[in-house]
Amino acid sequence: MVYTPRSARRGALLAGSMAVLGLLTACGNGQTVHSDPPVTASGTAAPATDASTPSASDSPAVPSAGSATPTGAASTAVSRATRTSGSAGATAATSTRCHTSELRASVGRNDPGAGQENFPLVLTNSSHRTCTLRGFPGAAFVSAGGAQLGPDPRRESGSPTTVTLRPGQSAWAGLTFSNPEVSGARTAKPAALLITPPDERDHLKVAWTGGAVPVSGNSSSVFLTVFSPGTAP
Repeated sequence: MVYTPRSARRGALLAGSMAVLGLLTACGNGQTVHSDPPVTASGTAAPATDASTPSASDSPAVPSAGSATPTGAASTAVSRATRTSGSAGATAATSTRCHTSELRASVGRNDPGAGQENFPLVLTNSSHRTCTLRGFPGAAFVSAGGAQLGPDPRRESGSPTTVTLRPGQSAWAGLTFSNPEVSGARTAKPAALLITPPDERDHLKVAWTGGAVPVSGNSSSVFLTVFSPGTAP
């Protein structure tokens, strides 16, 4: 049996421990080196950070040349192309409703009959693109000071259809009420009629020259019909 000094045994044990530690460290480093890098989708936004505690490594994100175009920007681009070209984007524009700012309103001539007063409310496409109207208009008689006269009009039964308006084309909806002299309803003489296109919030104001309208009492209801192509029945 060969005698090994105690100091030599301690050195061997220490060397063995260092070897094991080195092996474990190498395994740990191997996992880090061979892990998959984070995947970043092109064109997506970076996670939000607290602006009050910026990091020294943070830098403004600069979109690359190959990044995807945001959906909103693409839609805006298509809309602009449609309004300017009038060719390639015409199909897409056809399915877009008419906005109040793109329309001109007028009230047609009364066509009375059977104790009824019948006025066509006409909306004309004054824009440079094709748009659509579908459903009922909104309407309200107002005084010179802007106060509404009478209740909101009611809707007659009818199936809405989509009316396509090229620039300059019109659609009309009927406004009907019983002749106040026949019905005995209380009346007022409006200064104007407010007309709101379907699915819009802004209205168009038209001077009212149709005389007295019913505002309360029996048979004071005013009725509206859906839009149809043209300017009159």
